[in-house]
Amino acid sequence: MANIAVKIDHVSKYFRLPTEATTSLRTTLVNRMRGIKGYKEQHVLKDIDFEVHEGDFFGIVGRNGSGKSTLLKIISQIYVPEQGTVTVNGKLVSFIELGVGFNPELTGRENIYMNGAMLGFSTEEIDAMYDDIVDFAELPDFMNQKLKNYSSGMQVRLAFSVAIKAHGDVLVLDEVLAVGDEAFQRKCNDYFLERKKSGKTTILVTHDMNAAKKYCNKAILIENGLIKVAGDVDKVANQYSLDNLKRLEAAQGKTQLSEEYVSDLKVNLLSPVQTTPEQPIKFEIEYDVKAPIETYIAFSLTDADHNIWIYNDNSLDYMTEGMGHKKAIYECKLEQVNNLKLKLQVSVRNSKDEMVAYDPDEKFIMINRNDIPKEDLSAKDSSSGLIQRNGAWDFA
Repeated sequence: MANIAVKIDHVSKYFRLPTEATTSLRTTLVNRMRGIKGYKEQHVLKDIDFEVHEGDFFGIVGRNGSGKSTLLKIISQIYVPEQGTVTVNGKLVSFIELGVGFNPELTGRENIYMNGAMLGFSTEEIDAMYDDIVDFAELPDFMNQKLKNYSSGMQVRLAFSVAIKAHGDVLVLDEVLAVGDEAFQRKCNDYFLERKKSGKTTILVTHDMNAAKKYCNKAILIENGLIKVAGDVDKVANQYSLDNLKRLEAAQGKTQLSEEYVSDLKVNLLSPVQTTPEQPIKFEIEYDVKAPIETYIAFSLTDADHNIWIYNDNSLDYMTEGMGHKKAIYECKLEQVNNLKLKLQVSVRNSKDEMVAYDPDEKFIMINRNDIPKEDLSAKDSSSGLIQRNGAWDFA
């Protein structure tokens, strides 16, 4: 346990949801004798087991209702698990909801001390961190005013500052990473990057996979109260995005992704990760078709920082037929872009334009006109048009 900050040891949690309303003790006893409980058990967490080491920025992701927030409340000792134990080494500061425990009739200063006491800090400890909290919230001129006179943005900034500037060993955050106006959000971003570098332990629940990849070094994906994926944050985030994509496809009445039709989709980047606009972007795609269907490859290159499509190709005209191993090589030039981080996304679709396979492993290409020496580039001349060679395609 020397380097473990938080240990979740086979934790399970359920809630009893009433199925009928009884106001009579007699009715309750009769129902019990008949085997009618009057409630049903909702199992929110099922044998959750993982460790957060000192210095980890640990992400917990999952859809609404998967059990993430319940798990955070168990870690924060708000809920007690039915089975298993939670061990926290050091002082834990949790930020489950904005402004919980704040009193609008008290001043900003009084709310800091009251909220700090609720988090387990002594008056002397709050004295030591008070200036940091006020400076981060940017509210030194308002601390003697009652909280009810604050704007909603000011209240949020104060509550958030108390949580993140409190000198705890473990910081627990649910959903929110940055609050307030744009300038304050940039300040929060800088704080979390610095916190990550400094090796302070943080547990974050989020639906934002960009935030998870940016801050976290480890993560788990919870689905239906179970850990589905654990470990590498990119794998966890990609699986979460893929699961959401499957649900979206299903909700739109399209075929759900499975290995029934297509399996073993692999995308290999043949171009350098760093290149120039003059050089072609080239990649190879392989997959196996397990049913007598037509398939084609759709891919896109997007601005990874702004999520804007730069290049999109849905080559419905170039279908493959029948079962077997399929292989294609694509090549395209983007001479009009510069100083850009591109994300390559690839899927396989059938003749009805339904997605039957998706590559969850994102590939990134950096395009910069001046910084890459020519001798480091692998450029090849090619003719224009589409050439089919033994079931493989070359785009030029």
